[in-house]
Amino acid sequence: MKIIRSSLRWLWYHRNYIIIFVTPLVLLPLPIISPTSQAKCGYAIILMALYWCTECMPLAVTALLPVVLFPMMGIMTAGAVSIEYLKDSNMLFMGGLLVAIAVEQWNLHKRIALRVLLLVGVRPSLLMMGFMIVSSFLSMWISNTATTAMMLPIAQAVLQQLKDTESQADERDFQAAGADNHSFELELRETKGEMANAKHQAALRESRRREIDEKYELLTKGMSLSVCYSASIGGTATLTGTTPNLILKGQIDELFPNNGDVINFASWFGFAFPNMVLMLVFSWLWLQFLFLGFNLKKSFGCGMKSDRDKEACAVMREEYNKLGPMKFAEGAVLSIFVLLVVLWFTREPGFIDGWATVLFNKEKAFVSDGTVAILVSMLFFAIPSQLPRFADMTLLFQSKAVKAPSTLLNWQVVHERMPWNIILLLGGGFALAAGSEESGLSKWLGESLAPLEKIPPYAISLLLSLLVATFTECSSNTATTTLFLPILASMATAIKIHPLYVMLPCTIAASLAFMLPVATPPNAIAFSFGKLRVIDMVKAGFMLNLIGILTINLGINTWGYAMFDMGTMPHWVNVTSKP
Repeated sequence: MKIIRSSLRWLWYHRNYIIIFVTPLVLLPLPIISPTSQAKCGYAIILMALYWCTECMPLAVTALLPVVLFPMMGIMTAGAVSIEYLKDSNMLFMGGLLVAIAVEQWNLHKRIALRVLLLVGVRPSLLMMGFMIVSSFLSMWISNTATTAMMLPIAQAVLQQLKDTESQADERDFQAAGADNHSFELELRETKGEMANAKHQAALRESRRREIDEKYELLTKGMSLSVCYSASIGGTATLTGTTPNLILKGQIDELFPNNGDVINFASWFGFAFPNMVLMLVFSWLWLQFLFLGFNLKKSFGCGMKSDRDKEACAVMREEYNKLGPMKFAEGAVLSIFVLLVVLWFTREPGFIDGWATVLFNKEKAFVSDGTVAILVSMLFFAIPSQLPRFADMTLLFQSKAVKAPSTLLNWQVVHERMPWNIILLLGGGFALAAGSEESGLSKWLGESLAPLEKIPPYAISLLLSLLVATFTECSSNTATTTLFLPILASMATAIKIHPLYVMLPCTIAASLAFMLPVATPPNAIAFSFGKLRVIDMVKAGFMLNLIGILTINLGINTWGYAMFDMGTMPHWVNVTSKP
C-alpha cells in the first residue's frame, strides 16, 4: 500500500512532464488514421486545449505551438502563421496597456479611488457600493488584478478602523453604564458580593466583542468579494478592459475581414457598458443580502455622522492627503487618458461619420482603434513629468549641471510591467482561427453543428453562455475564448444566425469566473485578503454567474439586437480571408 501511495505521489509531482510528453502520443492516431487537413488542425487544437487547461507549460509557450505544428503538418506556411502573432488587436492591447501603466506609475488610480470613497461615505452599504463603483471603473482602463491589489488594502484599513472605533465606543458605553449603576453595585456587593457583578460585566463585554468580531468578519468577506467581482465585471465594459474582448475583435476581423469594423471601441462600449451597470447593480444587491442583510436603515443610515463614521473617514482622508496636491505628471496623464477616450469614441461613433472617416477612411479603413491607442500612448514618451523651471536656466548661465526632467514613462518601467505573454496568447488565438479556416476545420465543424438550427437562437445563446461560464472557472478566460470563438463563428454561419449573437455573450461570459479562488487573479487576491473559505466564494459566485449570464442574454436580445441588427444575416459573413 505504501509503494502505491508513493508511486501516485511521484506521478502527481511529475504530472506536468507526463502531460507534455504523453498527450501528443495519445492523440497521434487522429492525424494518422485520418490524414486530412481538418484532422491535423484538430490534433493541434486539442493538444493546445489540453496544455492550456492543465497549464503544464506556460500559456504563452503553448500559444506558440501553431508556429511549429501548422507548417510541419502542411496547414499553413511559417510566414503566414507568424504574421498572425502581431495584428491590429495586439496594437490596441499594447496602446491600452501603456495608458494603464502610466496611470499606475503616477498613482492617479489611487487618487481617483480615495476621492470617490470620501464622497460616498463609510456606512456599510454605501461603502460596498463605493468600492464596487471605483473598482469597476478602474478595471475598465487598467488590469483587473492591479485594481484588486490596490483596492483591497484600502478596504481592509477602513474596515479595521470601523471595527476599532466601534470597540472603543462600546467600551466607553460599558464604563458609562458602570458609573451610572454605582449605587446598584454597592448593593450588589453587600448581598451577593463583588465577584458576581464582575462576572456579569465580563460576560457582557465578551458577548459584545464576539458580536463585533462576527459582524466585521462577515463585512470583510463581503467587501473583499465585492472588490474582486466588480473588477472582473468592470473589465467587460470596454474593448481594452480585459483580454477576451480583444480576442473577439481579432477573431471577427480574422474570420470576417469585410465586417466594416463592426466591433470597435464605441460599439463595444454601447453594448457592454449598460450590461456592466446591470450586472453591478444586481451583484451589489446579492452581496448586500448575503453579507449585510436588508436592514436599509442600519446599512445606509441617515442624519449626522457618528464618531465612528468620522474616524473611518479620517483614515481615508489621511491616505488621500499622503498623495499631496495633484502633480503636473498626474494632470498630464489624466489629460492624455481623456484625449484617448474621446478619440476612441469619436473615431467611428456609428450614427454619424467620425473624424477618422472624414479625414482618412474615405475609401478604406486605414485608421483603427489600434492606430489611435499607439499614437496617444507615444505621448507618454515625449511629454516631461515636470514643467521646465526658470531656475534651471539660471544654473545653466552659471555653468552648473542641469538635468532634464524624465518623461511620463520610460521603457524600463514599460518592460517590467507590460504582460508580454498576453500578446503571444492573443497571437496564438489568431493563428488557431486562421489554421481552422485554412484547413477547412471551421467549415466541417459548422456543418456538424447544423442540426442546432432547429433550436431557438435565444436558447442556443443562453446554453453556450452557461457552458463558457462553467468552462472558464477551471481555465483562463483567454484560453477559453481562444478555443470557443472560432467554433462559435462556424456554428453561427452554418445555422444562419448573426455570428455576434453567440460570440458576443460567450466572450463576456468568459469573464464571469466568480466561483473559485483559482479562477482569476482577482479572486485569488481576495481569497488571501478576506479570510474567505472556498464555500463562501462558491455560494456568492454561483448566483453571480447566473446573474451575469441572464443580464448578458437580456442585453443581446434587447439593445444589442437593435445595435448590431441581429435579425438579419450580415452581408460580410460569407466572405472570409481565404479565397
